[in-house]
Amino acid sequence: MKTISAFVTTSIVSVLRPAAYLSCAALLSACAGIGGLHNFKSEDTHHVSDAAKAALSADQDLNGASPAIVENKDKLPAVALTDELLYKILTAEIAYQRGNWQAAYITLMSTAQQTSDPRLAKRSAEIALSAKQPGEALAAIRLWRELAPNSNEATQYYLGFMVMNNNLAEIQKVFSEKLKEADPKQYGVIMLQTQRLLARGRDKNAAFDVLEETLAPYKTLPEAHLALAQGAYSKGDNKRAVEEAQLVLKTKTDSQLAILTIAQASSQKDAAKAMAAFLAKNPDARDVRLAYASILIDLKQLDKASVEFEHILRDKPDDLSAIYTLGLLAMEKKQPQQAEEYFMQHLKIVETKGEDRDTTPVLLNLSRIAFERKDYKAAQEWLSKVESFDGRNSAWFNVQMRRANLYARDGKLDSARQLLKDLKPANPSEQLQIIQTEAQILRDSGLPAEADQVLQNAIKAHPDNADLLYDYAMLLESQSKYAEMEQVLRRVISIEPKSQHAYNALGYSFADRNIRLDEALTLITKANELSPDDPFILDSLGWVKFRLGQFDDAEKALRRAYELRSDTDIAAHLGELLWTQGQKDAARKIWREGRTKDPKNTSLKNTLERLNVKL
Repeated sequence: MKTISAFVTTSIVSVLRPAAYLSCAALLSACAGIGGLHNFKSEDTHHVSDAAKAALSADQDLNGASPAIVENKDKLPAVALTDELLYKILTAEIAYQRGNWQAAYITLMSTAQQTSDPRLAKRSAEIALSAKQPGEALAAIRLWRELAPNSNEATQYYLGFMVMNNNLAEIQKVFSEKLKEADPKQYGVIMLQTQRLLARGRDKNAAFDVLEETLAPYKTLPEAHLALAQGAYSKGDNKRAVEEAQLVLKTKTDSQLAILTIAQASSQKDAAKAMAAFLAKNPDARDVRLAYASILIDLKQLDKASVEFEHILRDKPDDLSAIYTLGLLAMEKKQPQQAEEYFMQHLKIVETKGEDRDTTPVLLNLSRIAFERKDYKAAQEWLSKVESFDGRNSAWFNVQMRRANLYARDGKLDSARQLLKDLKPANPSEQLQIIQTEAQILRDSGLPAEADQVLQNAIKAHPDNADLLYDYAMLLESQSKYAEMEQVLRRVISIEPKSQHAYNALGYSFADRNIRLDEALTLITKANELSPDDPFILDSLGWVKFRLGQFDDAEKALRRAYELRSDTDIAAHLGELLWTQGQKDAARKIWREGRTKDPKNTSLKNTLERLNVKL
């Protein structure tokens, strides 16, 4: 005769609701929005879900050891699947599918009690959680634990509820018993699980006190000090965290988690120093080396970071993350050829392994490298390889905008416009981006009338769209239609009072024409307040200060702008300021840098002609 055990694992799951079957973890997450019952508040729901996932989750330690805790399977009752029992299970599932969670819950709970089958109790908990009924869910979880006392899964959800209700005493009781029953080899994992669960409590200090009490019988063990180090760091006590981690390293000199805890609780410079010393003694500590390399990047020590990632790559030649990072570092160090080699290596490994991996970031960087060496055909080819993944690639649409711009830059205006025409926007925002891109392409291609028509048509359909109006104002400015431009920009400001770009554009227009300088300064200052450290706004600020004769302030703003972005327009302004102040060699140096980046830049050309300078 078929038993309930066989039926539950086959018929219920695979036949009745294969798509609708939800895991407990997902159902815990679905509890958001519950209020009032058993102190279960909506803001606690993500907290409970995290706690449940952490409790007794059999984490791997940082040295790569396998999980020490293995689920002890309880023996399931061999209950005959009678017609009556089958009827109860089926009607419960049908009731749940029809929205009657109460009937399903009551039926399965009573059936679980009658049969002593923990899976029915677990299913009752799932139903209560999906219905956002924490009281009933806790009752089902208690029954589940009673029927399956060795189930770590049941225990983790029970502990999740204890964290939610701040019942630290119950958590201490469970883990104290767990430690007493455990093999000493399991201590490390259990202690860290205890710490990670308690860390999710609302009162961090109280949670740490409970952790100390739980681990007191084991205070001579390095595993206990490691858990205490993590706990101290979690509650913001960096000094205690470092002290506890250092005690671990006295007996376990290769503990990666200990040195990483020290790094977390230290300044970046001190962390880098500590990890470098650790790696000198433990060169195979991959996780520490990754963390060390990341800190070196933050400290702008890019050459040292590259050395660390190359070390990682020697140990694992097909490490795609290391290869990609080395490519990024090479780009940051202005080594495009080396960067290209790393990115090509990345693509080759993905292709050779036949991995189903999104290579969009790699392709974008290869396109950027080709673009910067003015190989627009290659840049276009790299972008054309980016896949949409049936609309799931969020970068794909913007890539098409780039492709259209590249076509236009390469003199293929028809191809650019056709690409934009063939795109199927997923929403109104994308539709507007297509319009804006087409207008920009037409403007840059010397077809202002066509660009004007595209934008005018769009503005008729969207008269209050600040982005379209701003683009139209910039088109008017490029045609020296300043009165109309000013009118449109003031319209943008009225629609979008925090549009820093509109304030900046209007102020810069006044400053560049050397008119209404006081108003220009007011407008640009407003823009700078809205968006501090924007290089183009700082450029405008420096330029209007230059026009006003405030050379020291002008130089400060322009140098900061050029530091943030070595743009050719900014180089033209900074160079003119330096030239005017007699710093002619410095001016020529800045101008040459700008010309190297953009030899056809109109602003730089006009500046050099006006000042009668030859580089």
